[in-house]
Amino acid sequence: MKLAMMINYVGDFPSSAKQVAELEKVGLDMVWVAEAYSFDAISQIGYLAAVTEKVQIGTGIVNVYSRTPALMAMTAAGCDYVSGGRFALGLGASGAQVIEGFHGMPYDKPMLRTREYIEICREVWKREKPLTYEGKTVTVPLPAGQGLGLGKPLKIINHPVRNRIPIWWAAVKEKAVEATGEIADGWMPIFVWPEKMMEVWGDPLRKGLAKRSSNLEPLEIQAGGMLAIDESLVGEDQDKVLDFARPSTALYVGGMGARGKNFYNDICKAYGFEQEAVQIQDLYLDGKKDEAAKVVPTEWLRNSHLVGSKGFVKERLAAYKEAGVTMLQVNPIGPNAMQQIELLRSLIDSL
Repeated sequence: MKLAMMINYVGDFPSSAKQVAELEKVGLDMVWVAEAYSFDAISQIGYLAAVTEKVQIGTGIVNVYSRTPALMAMTAAGCDYVSGGRFALGLGASGAQVIEGFHGMPYDKPMLRTREYIEICREVWKREKPLTYEGKTVTVPLPAGQGLGLGKPLKIINHPVRNRIPIWWAAVKEKAVEATGEIADGWMPIFVWPEKMMEVWGDPLRKGLAKRSSNLEPLEIQAGGMLAIDESLVGEDQDKVLDFARPSTALYVGGMGARGKNFYNDICKAYGFEQEAVQIQDLYLDGKKDEAAKVVPTEWLRNSHLVGSKGFVKERLAAYKEAGVTMLQVNPIGPNAMQQIELLRSLIDSL
């Protein structure tokens, strides 16, 4: 398994970039840059490309509404150029609150729109002919009767470093997971409990993989969470570290969307925590965020993060490997991230 980590969109970015440069020396394979409605991810990727040498750098994720598909393709090609072919394009739909509330775009057909963006990006990068595309969410050039009528098909001017930049899809809903299995290079699910992953997403994933072209490499799958390996992390001490994940989990399960329109809440229910999912959302939407965080099931946290003794973490690594995970995305907790990454790398290599 490869090792990846996420750079958060808050904090001291230059220090984080310096840390990435050190971590690539001890086994870090990939770094993801989040965007949400924070600073843009692309400028940070350019910075990371300049201070690193071999680590892969990806967007984790950029949404398919705030940039046109052609701009998305140009941007990805530019990131791949400045990084020397080390870029991966992580795409997703985000959610209606961000897309409609911050970007002022209708949140329509998210799965289909992502699929069409992937197809258009790949056409742009191949540079075989001027871009034309007639889809259900995107038409290029602009159709007759719209605009000034002066649009014409164009090719990207530069020759991209690679005509096939890896595309990862942050899919969580069934149709999107199916499409990911069919056409994406990598899949970025969230809150993965490896033993139960296929109970939640197995059917759509298998359907998509059954339609996958032989021209594509096997689908990569990323999962993981907080990382803290120490022999003292058992019982209450383990739970104290896991508590760090409660606020963000409660935010997603309780606050990312309205009642009946929150797919993170659906994941919680699919894992068997139906009562907790309802309670977390009710508390969060009532403004009781701390109380909502306390309801997040400890069992879920324990099985979806790498927090514990070496023996415990090694067992969890085996579970991820058995589930088909090819890349672990971890967030080292504590002052010595390098030591944690190096130790995790040795445990993976010993499997």
